[in-house]
Amino acid sequence: MSAILLMVVGLGVMSLGYLFYSKFIAEKIYRLDPDFVTPAHELRDGVDYVPTNRFVLWGHHFTSVAGAAPIVGPAIAVIWGWGPAFLWVVLGTVFFAGVHDFGALWASVRNKGKSIGMLSGSFIGRRGRNLFLVVIFLLLLMVNAAFAVVIANLLVSTPTSVIPTWGAIVVALIIGQMIYRYRFGLLWPSIGGVIVLYALILLGNQYPIVLPESILGLNAKSFWIVVLFLYAGVASLLPVWVLLQPRDYINGLQLFVGLGILYAAVLLSAPAIVAPALNDALPAGTPSIVPLLFVTIACGAISGFHGLVSSGTTSKQLDKETDARFVGYFGAMGEGMLSLAAIICCTAGFATLVDWQTVYSKFGAGGVGAFVNGGDKLLVDGLGMPANLGSTMLATMAILFAATTMDTGLRLQRFVVQEAGEIAGFKVGTLVGTLIALAVCMALAFGAGADGGGGMVIWPLFGTTNQLLAALTLSIISVILIKQGRNAWFTLVPLAFLLVMSVYALVVQLKTFYTDQNWLLLGMDVVILIAALWVTLEAFIAMSKGRDPAHAEAQSRP
Repeated sequence: MSAILLMVVGLGVMSLGYLFYSKFIAEKIYRLDPDFVTPAHELRDGVDYVPTNRFVLWGHHFTSVAGAAPIVGPAIAVIWGWGPAFLWVVLGTVFFAGVHDFGALWASVRNKGKSIGMLSGSFIGRRGRNLFLVVIFLLLLMVNAAFAVVIANLLVSTPTSVIPTWGAIVVALIIGQMIYRYRFGLLWPSIGGVIVLYALILLGNQYPIVLPESILGLNAKSFWIVVLFLYAGVASLLPVWVLLQPRDYINGLQLFVGLGILYAAVLLSAPAIVAPALNDALPAGTPSIVPLLFVTIACGAISGFHGLVSSGTTSKQLDKETDARFVGYFGAMGEGMLSLAAIICCTAGFATLVDWQTVYSKFGAGGVGAFVNGGDKLLVDGLGMPANLGSTMLATMAILFAATTMDTGLRLQRFVVQEAGEIAGFKVGTLVGTLIALAVCMALAFGAGADGGGGMVIWPLFGTTNQLLAALTLSIISVILIKQGRNAWFTLVPLAFLLVMSVYALVVQLKTFYTDQNWLLLGMDVVILIAALWVTLEAFIAMSKGRDPAHAEAQSRP
């Protein structure tokens, strides 16, 4: 089968989803109001609440949600065959992720930019809110600690990506000044920024940066992890317009151009998919496709982390409520396109089925390496790109996706710390909240792994926790819709599916952790499972109360 068919069908279905389904959701379910005063205007402070051009905000949202996971998840899941992965990514993007991300953004905007965790307190009660924040904090801890390890590994394994990775920060700072301080339009800074970023990729390909074996008593990987956390801490303290917005925007453009180049290579090379549609020769030890497929591919189909971004940073920057469809739903489309590209690279980027089977010799194989190597082959065959340059471009794409997610993730974790302090009755300042978030992430990274790899210790729980959080977020959105007397079936159906699959996966993992005597993950699994089920029960109790006329009236006022 030709990869072109997979690409055309996948992109075509996603396009139809945005043109028609998202319009229906915007007009009939969320009922966006162009005159509603968004929190960015009502609470404008120049730091977190900043009205933002929808294209710039889309760039922030897209690159914040599209970390390494939409590449890693599909790159692992194709071991069951490309068919199930393809269907889950495409249909999940249209009917699950778009509705979830869009809904979390809309719900937060309608409630003064509150995070989804704090919204749970408003709509299902204090107990539910407190347990919800526990799940959120653990997920952010996994994301921030693990993505630092992923980025550090790529900087070490692909030293040609070092210059474009760090050069992108300088480009973003300059563009931020041009747009916000000197009032340039978007066109020329955008064009210039993308050109410079690709020039940095060419430069990096010529001048790889290889660190010495020991720096200040740390190996290269550990050194990069420390630098990444320090950078993320500083970035989370700066006003969003200084670095976060312009970095995410210009990275979003560069990464979208990169996806375009990759899809063009597929179109020109017309590669055959060598992997089976449904793999009936699974390696020993491969878990059952149900429920593991639906938690292995989280980002790219639906992800609870997206709800944190939508309600944590994006909602505070939305200029008009009607921009929520483009930013939220189309942001999910962008991630679906990335996951589709990952599936194609990891199934058509091999010369033969034997080559593919050699890489996918066990569950968990593939990952970013399969994406980079498979994509590199497609770029060489389709565009004649030098092999090393293709690897540099794809590794840089993966790093920038992960890095922008880490930027936003640490800022979100600071918000959670501050919200927890508010619940406990004392105010946590921005700097203190950031330091607490950094300390926890660093403690996990270096306390559980001498080389900084401890961030991966709790990673096995990421997929299930992430999907469970998506289900919980959909439950809050459903409660809001029901209280307003609106049709909630479009959120309740994905909620039910995710809840069943994620709880099922948590139970399966409980047995695995117990057999392996992994008491840390076993304990965390139990805590997450109890918290999630409790929050779900509280949400269903709130739903059972039906429409709340007072709430509906309050929500309808601009």
